[in-house]
Amino acid sequence: MLSHDKAILFLRRNPALSISILEKEAGLPNSTLAKALGGDRILNAKHLNSLYPILIKYGYNESLYKKARVISIVNHKGGVGKTTTTINLGKALVKLGFKVLLVDMDSQGNLSQSLGIDNPEKQVVNALLKNENLPVIVIGENYHLCPSDLELAYADLELVQAVGGVNQLKNKLNPLRELYDYILIDCPPALNIFTNSALVASNGCLVTLQPEVSAMKGVNNLFERISQVRERINPELIVEGIVLTMVDKRLKVHRDMIEYVNQSLNNFKIYQTQIRINVALKESQISQINIFDYDSNSNGATDYLNLAKEFCSNI
Repeated sequence: MLSHDKAILFLRRNPALSISILEKEAGLPNSTLAKALGGDRILNAKHLNSLYPILIKYGYNESLYKKARVISIVNHKGGVGKTTTTINLGKALVKLGFKVLLVDMDSQGNLSQSLGIDNPEKQVVNALLKNENLPVIVIGENYHLCPSDLELAYADLELVQAVGGVNQLKNKLNPLRELYDYILIDCPPALNIFTNSALVASNGCLVTLQPEVSAMKGVNNLFERISQVRERINPELIVEGIVLTMVDKRLKVHRDMIEYVNQSLNNFKIYQTQIRINVALKESQISQINIFDYDSNSNGATDYLNLAKEFCSNI
């Protein structure tokens, strides 16, 4: 049956729905849902009974929100905003009311370091190879991290040789999926065992793409790998879409490449929200905090909040 938490989660994941229309169709007093979304009231049994058939009409299903959606942030190329997107899309989702777990699957450990976690005593590799639980570090309220560092780099061959090694991350994430709304995995800049493991563990993947010629090279190999994983191992895997990052529309090359991406990759969703080049994003990572805590008024914060809203609507 519909609960307050499930109703709020559905509404937050569907921001395009008109709150006023829902209230009218369910016969709820004005601002009931707005106040509930803002945390100012709890929907009671009468509210929920009236709201339930209306939400069903708009796509609500009890099975939708029992487990977190697992999303890999992926690209075979480095320096295209994967880690920046994992950190700040994750925090933006928290600001929208969701509980988020970030997973560092890059042996460089940039995600962990950018959140102030250096040389973690327990890390992802321990769970992958030593049958331990994934370590979870609380970065902030509803904002958690499974860290990694260079130790992960030495585990690739051992993981490849292990029986079912590519499934190990999925197995370790399964117990955590009931605790979160979203799990975002920061993948390495390579199509290796760690990227494969992330794709096997995921419901979907988000491709970050810089509008540069160099970033487009080999991109078909990435989509081919995603297709192979879906066909051979994980039929649930879908491409959530392509996010253009480090965009500077003052540059003709960027404008031309954005047009080319829209034409050549139009069989995938290309997010309307583009992440503009923004020095505050780099500074926030150097300061080891997310962009919202570093400068909530920056273009980077605005862009990632808009991306989170579009991302939820896409889901």
